[in-house]
Amino acid sequence: MDGSEVCADCLTGYEKCGRCDEYASSLTETDFDRSVCDECAWGMSTCVECDTLSEDSRSTDNGGEVCDSCSDAYWSCENCYILTRNGDYCESCEPEQADDASDYIHCYDYRPAPEFHGTGPLYLGVELEINTPDLGYCAETATDHLGSVGYLKEDCSIGRGFEIVTHPMSYDWAIGHFPWGMLDELAALGASGDGNGLHVHVSRAAFDGPAHVFRWLKLFYRNQTEVIEIARRESNQWAPFSPEGRRYAKHAAKGGKCTNRYQAINVQNEHTFELRIFAGTVNETEVKAALALAAASVEYTRALTVRDIATGGGWGWESFARWVAAQGIYPDLADQMEALPCAC
Repeated sequence: MDGSEVCADCLTGYEKCGRCDEYASSLTETDFDRSVCDECAWGMSTCVECDTLSEDSRSTDNGGEVCDSCSDAYWSCENCYILTRNGDYCESCEPEQADDASDYIHCYDYRPAPEFHGTGPLYLGVELEINTPDLGYCAETATDHLGSVGYLKEDCSIGRGFEIVTHPMSYDWAIGHFPWGMLDELAALGASGDGNGLHVHVSRAAFDGPAHVFRWLKLFYRNQTEVIEIARRESNQWAPFSPEGRRYAKHAAKGGKCTNRYQAINVQNEHTFELRIFAGTVNETEVKAALALAAASVEYTRALTVRDIATGGGWGWESFARWVAAQGIYPDLADQMEALPCAC
């Protein structure tokens, strides 16, 4: 309190401080299970992660303070012991590693001539955003594995990491030749896709015409709930199933461009459609399932007839799931579809 005294009857509305045992009209919660008065809160720090007062906080390399519980999401710099999300060293102590990373990570606008792998016309391209604790070593590891399959790029939406971009690949070629061991090795180094995206580009040349494109788009928009389950995220910021995207499906099928690329399916690219729906991951099965959904959806809708749609539920998820299971070439996708709560 402010040093003044009140009688017992007037204590209504006051609470006892968990630190000094004085009564105060308002208390603030802390991370040590006690609420304290303003005087006792002075000198404590507010955690930048959970917004709770902390009596024993630690400094981070971005100038903030975190409580003991939230510090588990950070690493301790081996040189100055400040908390960092960058791995073994904070940015101030890691100039050599940053220079090393620049040898492997291209600028965000880097766009080399595509090298096609496998037999078309259906080609898939992967853009996988990942976080890395050790940027230089992870970048070197990924580059060594990728070889001619792809390259690394900067991405401002990633806090500390890079985007793995592949050249166009047929589905069969990708399953057989993509360096899947790279994902396991990156995971062992502490890399993850948490909070990031996995985008799969689908070649426009793979479609038989506007009607085929329209059937393909409608398959995704009519099964939003199930697609989100397979994609492992619902991103209203980066990949929403928006009314605009649904409304422009027929327009997009005829070559029109939606005004916003941040849609579940970006139709603005000249040579590809971009499935932006998937959550980032370094799990091999999840990446394979994403590629399978892209490839299977194109082939399924290729032969889909008006009669299939009108009388056989052709646009329904059940019909698509049965078709995927019957093909025998999309095992990772089939397993995930079977595991869905809505699966039949």
